[in-house]
Amino acid sequence: MVAAVFAVSGFMVFATKSAQAQGEGGRLITVHDRGTELAFITNQETLKDALAEQDIVLDEKDATEPSIDEKLVAPDYQVNIYRARPVTVIDGPTRQKIITPYQSAERIVEDAGIALYSDDTTALERSTDIVSDGAGLQLVIDRATPLILDLYGKKTEIRTQASTVGDMLKEKNIDLGEHGRASVSSETAITAGMEIRVWREGKQTVSVDEEVAFETEQIKDADRTVGYKAVQTPGKPGKKTVTYEIEISNGVEVARKEIASIVTEAATKQVEVIGSKSAFMPYSGGGSKSDWLAASNIPADMWGYADFMVQKESGWNPNALNKSSGACGLAQALPCSKLGPNWNDPVVALNWMNNYVNGRYGGWQNAYNFWLKNHWY
Repeated sequence: MVAAVFAVSGFMVFATKSAQAQGEGGRLITVHDRGTELAFITNQETLKDALAEQDIVLDEKDATEPSIDEKLVAPDYQVNIYRARPVTVIDGPTRQKIITPYQSAERIVEDAGIALYSDDTTALERSTDIVSDGAGLQLVIDRATPLILDLYGKKTEIRTQASTVGDMLKEKNIDLGEHGRASVSSETAITAGMEIRVWREGKQTVSVDEEVAFETEQIKDADRTVGYKAVQTPGKPGKKTVTYEIEISNGVEVARKEIASIVTEAATKQVEVIGSKSAFMPYSGGGSKSDWLAASNIPADMWGYADFMVQKESGWNPNALNKSSGACGLAQALPCSKLGPNWNDPVVALNWMNNYVNGRYGGWQNAYNFWLKNHWY
């Protein structure tokens, strides 16, 4: 029960501060820094200025999430500060000490300027050599062994963590099958730079390089309106070598079957941020069509024509929006900008419609007759 009360209490404090921030026109920033938490309200435009306002000092190598240059648009933010600390990168016989704020092995290696291949593995752990490395972390890189694979006539440099040729073939999903052959036995130990040839007896084979499409992940941002899209991490196609078994009849290819595929360069996933906030506030002012007509500039003796035409155009829905044409509101004004920012206000739409039919058709009866003939106005 105590934990539950604490959780509710914490939520109430957060909600109170958030409401206070919105009431003051500011934004609630909660900073998490080395086990401490600080919440404050700011009117600054960027995270950098907001932290500086609170005398929160960042070293050159420190990092924040979101970015220090993030433009503040949401009502509240959870900010993590990652303080730079020493990491010893062990790459075979090479030891390199760097100062970095990054938490993942991939980002640490990138920060150190070290190339990492897709088949290499890493282990991030506490340093075991306090005298040499200090009280920091160590990142150990286990390099995959490079070799040349001649796969059905196509030579490719690959890397593997396997210790034998047989394990390498399994790792790369290469099934020799009944007619497949390898230039060395499956028990042969893998050594750097060795060349292994794989071929198929009987039917003809061909190996080609093909592109691997990258995946796209979309992150919804409730503080951005629908239609907003920004690429957070650009995608990059990968590469693969694909081998096909080809059947030839009278000199013409009559069948093709994929028998092996090796990814030589992994694709990079593209991450996109898209807005999920509604671009407008739906009309919720209440009222009926009689109320709206009475409040408009449409003469009462013309209400019958107006009722018919509005029913046909929007079904008396103030929030009606035609996504294909862009027409909007009760009157389905095109473009929607003709109604201004309050396009879904029913009285605004009816007044615009009254001016439109009088200006274009000389009155409601003429507009009504035109609609009957053409089914638009």
